[in-house]
Amino acid sequence: MDSITQIVLGAACGEAVLGKKIGNKALLFGAIGGTIPDLDVFIGPLLYSNEIQAMAFHRGFMHSILFALIGTFAFGWLVYKLYDKGKRVNSTSLRDWQRLFFWSLLTHPILDCFTPYGTQLFYPFSDYRVAFNNIAVADPLYTLPFLICLIVLMFYKRNSVKRRAWLKWGIGISSVYMLFTIGNKLYIDSIFEDSLVKDKVEFNRFRTQPTIFNNILWYGVAETDTAFYLGFYSLFDKETQVKNWKIIQKENSPVPMNDKDLSTLSWFSDDYFRVLKTDEVGEYVYKDLRYSLLNPDDVNSSLFSFRIHKKNNRWDMKNNRPEMEDDATVDSVFGPMIERLKGK
Repeated sequence: MDSITQIVLGAACGEAVLGKKIGNKALLFGAIGGTIPDLDVFIGPLLYSNEIQAMAFHRGFMHSILFALIGTFAFGWLVYKLYDKGKRVNSTSLRDWQRLFFWSLLTHPILDCFTPYGTQLFYPFSDYRVAFNNIAVADPLYTLPFLICLIVLMFYKRNSVKRRAWLKWGIGISSVYMLFTIGNKLYIDSIFEDSLVKDKVEFNRFRTQPTIFNNILWYGVAETDTAFYLGFYSLFDKETQVKNWKIIQKENSPVPMNDKDLSTLSWFSDDYFRVLKTDEVGEYVYKDLRYSLLNPDDVNSSLFSFRIHKKNNRWDMKNNRPEMEDDATVDSVFGPMIERLKGK
C-alpha cells in the first residue's frame, strides 16, 4: 500500500513489541522497519539502467519472506548494538529488536498482497505476484482511523492501559475494514461474473479491483479470445449488473513482446495490456489494462500508461510514471471517476 499506511502499520508493530519498554521511540523504529521494503524503488534504478527492469524490481526481493527473515537478524542486531549504550544499556534485548523488525518487515509485504499491484512474496523461489485485489493501493478508510489511534496513544505514558487500548483499537478497526473489503471483493466478483454470463460474453478469465482511494467503485477487465471487456460497478448502482462494457479488440502487437524486457512488462501486467503506436517514430504507448480507466467512458484513459522505445539496443520506458496531460487538474483527472462512483 502507500508509504503512509506502511509507516502506520510498522509503527503499530513497534509499539506492540517495544512500546512498554521504550515508549514513543518504538513507534519510530517500527515505522522505519515498515518503510525499509519500499526503499527498493530507489535501489532498483541503482541496480538496473533499464527502467522496465527497475520497475519490476519493486515488490520483488525486498518484499519477500526471505528478505524479512534476513532483515530480522541484520537490522535487529545493528539497531540493538547502536541503541544498547550509555543509560540505555540492558533496557532492551537483542530478541526485542529482532521481534520488532520481524513484524514490521513481514507485515509490509503481507499488507501489499491485498492490493492489485501484486507482491513477489516467495521470491527468489517463485516470481508469482500475490495479489488479492480487495483494497486500493491507497484507501483513507483503512489508514486514517489507524493513524488517529496511534497519534492518540502517543500522549499516554508507556505503561498506561489506555495506551495499549488505543493500539488495539487501531489494529482492530483497520482489520475489520480489511475484512469488509474482502467480503466486498467476493460480492463484486459475483456481480461481474453474472453480468458477463447475462451478456453472453465467453470470457476466459476476469479480474476486479477497487478504484483508487475507495472501496465503493470497482473496475473489472475480462479477457476473451478476441477482446478485452472493461466495466465499472458502484455499490450505489441501482441494478446489480455491470452495463456499458468498453470493448478493446485484440490486435497484433506492433512491438516484439517476446523480447526480454517487453516480456517483463507483459509478466508485470499478467498479460492484460495493449500497445499503441504514437506520432513519434520508434515510440509506443504501453497500457496496463489491469488498472482502472481514469474516465470510465474513455478506453484510452488507462491509469497505467507508459511510453516505450529502443534505448541502447534495448526496449525501455521513456517515463516510469503513468502519463498525464500537461494541463491536467485534480478535477479533470478524478472528476469522471467520482461522478461514476455516485452510481447509475
